[in-house]
Amino acid sequence: MIRVFASQMGRLLLGIWVVILVTSVSGINLVPVASHHAPASTSSLVPVLLNSTDGLPHWGQSVTFTVSTTATTEPDVSLNCYQNGTLVFGAVAGFYPSYPWQGSQIFILASPAWTGGPADCTAALYYFSGKKTVTLTTMNIQVYA
Repeated sequence: MIRVFASQMGRLLLGIWVVILVTSVSGINLVPVASHHAPASTSSLVPVLLNSTDGLPHWGQSVTFTVSTTATTEPDVSLNCYQNGTLVFGAVAGFYPSYPWQGSQIFILASPAWTGGPADCTAALYYFSGKKTVTLTTMNIQVYA
């Protein structure tokens, strides 16, 4: 009985040793490990129309954003507007207390290149992580004439 046990145990240990050796050399990890992903952040970007008379954004009116995120303490918002595929408006602002240009979080929907008419706009909530720009959420905004 001991001889059978030793023989089967020896083969089992040899098999385990071979699996460990092969997976170590090939880089395959068959042992599950705990995930090291950061917890998901919650972010929202809500447009606030400051002088709209009908609840819709129009050329020449002003818009700002209500921003919320758990990803960073220094979120930024960009707003880019296009007419027929051509960029006619682009602006960015920080939405955090230490942002040096407080008050510039109001975007006036007009520019020298955008002298009237409707535009398709995209707002993005993002932050900087080292040299990377991390986009948290985006939204499309139709601006009317």
